[in-house]
Amino acid sequence: MSDIAIKIENLSKQYRLGVIGTGTLSHDLNRWWKMNILGKEDPYLKIGETNQRDMKGTSDYVWALRDINLEVKKGEVLGIIGKNGAGKSTLLKILSRVTKPSTGKITYKGRIASLLEVGTGFHPEMTGRENIYMNGTIMGMTRSEISRKLDEIVDFAGIERYIDTPVKRYSSGMTVRLGFAIAAHLEPEILVVDEVLAVGDAEFQKKAIGKMQDVSKNEGRTVLFVSHNMGAIESLCNSGVLLQEGKLIKNYDSLYKLIQFYLNDSIKFNNINYWYNEENKFDDEYFTPRRFFISNSKIIEHDGVLSNNGDYFIIIEAEIKKIDNALTIGYSVFDEKDNCIFWSYQTDSQEEDWPIIRQPGNYKFKTKFPKRLLNEGRYRVELIGGLHNIKWIFEPQKLNPYFYVEINGGLSDSIYYTQKRNSIIAPIFKWEIETLK
Repeated sequence: MSDIAIKIENLSKQYRLGVIGTGTLSHDLNRWWKMNILGKEDPYLKIGETNQRDMKGTSDYVWALRDINLEVKKGEVLGIIGKNGAGKSTLLKILSRVTKPSTGKITYKGRIASLLEVGTGFHPEMTGRENIYMNGTIMGMTRSEISRKLDEIVDFAGIERYIDTPVKRYSSGMTVRLGFAIAAHLEPEILVVDEVLAVGDAEFQKKAIGKMQDVSKNEGRTVLFVSHNMGAIESLCNSGVLLQEGKLIKNYDSLYKLIQFYLNDSIKFNNINYWYNEENKFDDEYFTPRRFFISNSKIIEHDGVLSNNGDYFIIIEAEIKKIDNALTIGYSVFDEKDNCIFWSYQTDSQEEDWPIIRQPGNYKFKTKFPKRLLNEGRYRVELIGGLHNIKWIFEPQKLNPYFYVEINGGLSDSIYYTQKRNSIIAPIFKWEIETLK
């Protein structure tokens, strides 16, 4: 147990929807009698449903968390991921003693500093300076200890001009800046941070992640980090857990495998490898897509899983309704984290090589998918197009007509490096070596 910072055993949390407590006097008296007089367990723990927010239930009782068992080592940066309503914030609130568990227990070593939502732990009528001292005192620090850290906290938060202004006049971004600065600098052994950092600007998010890395690596403190930003999770954390409907369903030491499992589960993969049905009809004065798909070299429609070493083609079939020299039709490719890998248009080549559209009609646009360019993984291929520098007909990243494609297979002919590479793309280049005199 010496290197274990947090130990969670059989942890569960039950809520009754819409009310405080059990909601009725008879329920409260029954609970009190069974637990305090007869020494039995809470009778309402035997009922309740899984917390599925998109489904109508038959019971007023839901399990926000159910049977969570987890150990977090000292100095570990644990990423907690899952969909909205999975139980992430409830777990952090129990850790931070904001609420009590219904069953189970948590043991931990050291002080916990939490940043769960905008304004956590702040008194709105008190100034920023007064709130720093109040928070430090709650954490068990002396006034002199807080004073030594004061300048560092104010500088990190970047709100020196407003430090003696009541917090109720702060913007949400300023409040988060100060809250994180207090939580990170008052030397807690365990730092708990919820999605609240997303409120801050890009510069502060980068700064905060850097501080959490420093706290864990250089000072050996434990960090629990909840985020829907998989890039932030991957860059900051060294391990992770996945919550789903209140249950811990995955706990990988390999953060990459955990994120892939989560993203693949979140994406409803469609093995129909082309886009078209009656519900997706689209009408524009310039062009209307009919089919959008990927095929192999024999022009046979594929099931959406490709070998990295094969030749494949992206095919767009469309009706051109109006001729315009500015018309561009193409596609964009996104990875599982929604990073755009590349775009391609029919106008990318030399002008004399462009597919010529002389008159309205039905056309097929075909382009070769770059061989051995992409890493293994799942990608979204999305239709884009419009009038160049005039208007979008299909704007990138708007979930236009699209399909998913999964890339499998070796990335290289080399016998030394054939597995997935730690990069967005994995192109194979020809190398030349010459002897220098």
